[in-house]
Amino acid sequence: MASDSNTQEGVASMATQICTQIATIFSKPTHPYPSPLDLLVTELTTVASQNNRVFLYGVGREGLMLKAFCMRLAHLGLSAHLVFDMTTPPIAAGDLLIASAGPGGFATVDAICATARSHGGRVLLLTAQPETGSCVKHASAVAYVAAQTMADDADVKSRPLLPMGSVYEGALFVLFEMVVYKLGGALGESPEAVRSRHTNLE
Repeated sequence: MASDSNTQEGVASMATQICTQIATIFSKPTHPYPSPLDLLVTELTTVASQNNRVFLYGVGREGLMLKAFCMRLAHLGLSAHLVFDMTTPPIAAGDLLIASAGPGGFATVDAICATARSHGGRVLLLTAQPETGSCVKHASAVAYVAAQTMADDADVKSRPLLPMGSVYEGALFVLFEMVVYKLGGALGESPEAVRSRHTNLE
């Protein structure tokens, strides 16, 4: 760190470095995979136009990013559900499961994706390891987020600002905010309509 992190300038410098590191993810090529932003907006627009439902699942901090995304999808008027919530309905043909497996595979994500496909649902998989991950075989579409995860941080010797899978998780947050913005425009949702769906039981 060039600046003392205990000063206001140092804190701002640290925040800038973190945001810059996350931003660089979106300048990396994803070919032969489509842009994650365009893919998510297209899939979700289709789900909304057909009055189908969207389900979301991820483990750990990836799961927390998907929970935040699910909330905003509900605010946009989609029928959005988190896997394992008590009120989550059964998935059916035409529905979409958005699942994340940054390092490529988790036993739970594999199993949930397989179950979704067996019931006719589409699976959009977010991952940083599209070529080697075990979850890819269940995916209808793959969103390649070219960020570091725990699968490729073992060789990092210095103490990084964003350890383990934090770059990937931060990239998910930013990606989902961009999706919400573009999807709101595609669906013609006004800020007032979005706000009207926010809970008042707080």
